[in-house]
Amino acid sequence: MKMMMTRSFLFAILAPATFHATSAFVMVPSSPSISSSKTLRSMSTTTADGYVVDPFKRNAIYDQNMAQYLVDLHDSEATFDFCGGMMFQLVLSDALREHLVKLASNEDEEAALKVAKASKYRMHQLEDYAQSASADNLGIFHGREIRRVPWAQGGMGFVLHLSLADAQDPEGWTTQEIQGYDGWRHDVGRDWRTGDRLEREGFDNFRKKFGPDSFSLNHRFYLHWDGLDRLWLSAEDGCEGTPVAKPNPIQSFFNKLL
Repeated sequence: MKMMMTRSFLFAILAPATFHATSAFVMVPSSPSISSSKTLRSMSTTTADGYVVDPFKRNAIYDQNMAQYLVDLHDSEATFDFCGGMMFQLVLSDALREHLVKLASNEDEEAALKVAKASKYRMHQLEDYAQSASADNLGIFHGREIRRVPWAQGGMGFVLHLSLADAQDPEGWTTQEIQGYDGWRHDVGRDWRTGDRLEREGFDNFRKKFGPDSFSLNHRFYLHWDGLDRLWLSAEDGCEGTPVAKPNPIQSFFNKLL
């Protein structure tokens, strides 16, 4: 999930700096002060873009309920700014969305979404990290970066698709994706998949869902904070993104140029 140097340079002045503070996973169970997802949706959609990105406002609405926050970001077609200017729309599979809704209403801390502390800003820094394809749907997730998606928000045709691991998710990783996974390597040398190939491997409606020319690369992802209390979705290769409002006019201008 890398970008060309010219794009990195142009967007460097537009992207916020990342700050990393101290200390592994933080359990984030649902907040007893929030009664239902219906309440959350009615509050979060009061923002101009339909979702909350400011940490102070996010905490006021969600407290530590990041499972519900991810669901609302998906429902609002939110975009994440990856690698300083690559705008990816967050898309959850139906199975993962259902799983997160259950987590959001669960007060059992042993079955809560995990967000790593700011000092754990690379996946290999996590406790018990191993180079594998495993994911627990709590702290580490299966996902794909998907390109050439015609309906993707952000104006660049990029989608970040998360799915449920080790379960009956028709949009989950195929057997071949699991067996050949090497997401700790640079993506230039990795195995990108076309839509027709993914359909042959078992993702039956990939092109119907993401577009006839769409293609993808699978990654493992995890969540972590930074020193400014922002939430980051980070791939195993180190590329990461944080929720952002709709692109400003300058970003839109550069998107069209590049």
